[in-house]
Amino acid sequence: MRIVLFGATGYAGGRILEEALSRGHEVVGVARDVSGLADGGGLTARAGSMHDPDFVVDVTRDADAVLIATPGRPLEGGKKLLDAVPTLLGAARENGFRLGVVGGAGSLLVAEGGPRVIDTPEFPDEFKPEASSHAKVLDALREAPQDVDWFYVSPPAVFGSYAAGERTGTYRVGGDLLLSDADGSSTIGGDDYALAFVDELDRPAHRRTRFTVAY
Repeated sequence: MRIVLFGATGYAGGRILEEALSRGHEVVGVARDVSGLADGGGLTARAGSMHDPDFVVDVTRDADAVLIATPGRPLEGGKKLLDAVPTLLGAARENGFRLGVVGGAGSLLVAEGGPRVIDTPEFPDEFKPEASSHAKVLDALREAPQDVDWFYVSPPAVFGSYAAGERTGTYRVGGDLLLSDADGSSTIGGDDYALAFVDELDRPAHRRTRFTVAY
């Protein structure tokens, strides 16, 4: 499979990159600064932005899948991931690739019928702009034309470099509800999140939908 990965140098993107390469996939790793990526072993590094329509169409021309592992918050120049969604959807229609997005946990429901995680009193105010932006990305994907094949993977409540954990090779899959274990913990390590993400590429089970993974 030929994969184009935006955000290849980030926490989630770096682990997805390693997982995909370990399975023999060809990956084009895209970031604004690719000095930390070395070509070879199935990897080709490309410096560029998903906010550049011409670049997106060019770099995804022969892709089987295009993966987005970038923050929802504004980056340099004030552009958000949400701003790039029309470009990505247009390229998906033109080039025929599957679109996969590393999502957020804020839009997950804490119980059937709601509320969303982001709308609970415990959700930290400082994380609301990022979570809200990512929730809007999910809404935009759900409104995408029917001929665009996409998936969006929400992590559990605890996910990031501050809780990287160790690879276990296991995970549970859910839908729109936040997953927690018997002790109330909602977490997954970076390597196991990447495992679940690339499993979806290799064995598609969630087309045009969001799912979540956790221990």
